[in-house]
Amino acid sequence: MEELERRISRFDLPVLDELPGDIRERIESVHSKSGFIPNVFLLLARRPAEFRAFFAYHDALMEGNSGLSKAEREMIVVATSAMNDCQYCVIAHGAVLRIRARNPLIADQVATNYHKADLTDREQAMLKLALRIASSAAELSDAELQEARQAGFDEEQLWDIGAIVAFFAMSNRIANYSSLRPNDQFYEMGRSS
Repeated sequence: MEELERRISRFDLPVLDELPGDIRERIESVHSKSGFIPNVFLLLARRPAEFRAFFAYHDALMEGNSGLSKAEREMIVVATSAMNDCQYCVIAHGAVLRIRARNPLIADQVATNYHKADLTDREQAMLKLALRIASSAAELSDAELQEARQAGFDEEQLWDIGAIVAFFAMSNRIANYSSLRPNDQFYEMGRSS
């Protein structure tokens, strides 16, 4: 049987030693913490200015303090990335979700059908809004935002839900057109409780 070529991406990747110091340091720091370099870091490092901008916005959204938990933020990414057919983000952020939620089943449930996932009413309302924004933001009504407010979300949290959806719509498209492959390590992360 012919062996499949397992490239990380359709695009060539930079040589780590040839990257600007700040980018190399960030990648080495991630490698030190996780034991591997997530492929998205290598792909985006092809263009240093875009790498910096991408991760600055990513960090502001995913690490900031808005009242959304880190697990809730990852749920948004997994659910909307599944809708956008982004294998990389479902697998990578699914791993992070399993760890942050301390639940080995949650990412598979959210990616497949959040309605049947073991979620709180608040999390259900959050994903309902996130998927509405992801599928048809131009048609979003004030009543839908009010429904999310009634589920306990304030203005800053509503903004974050929308901004995370929008940011990862871009990320999903980059991953898809570049055919970015998830690292094998992601598949097993957070699987044992």
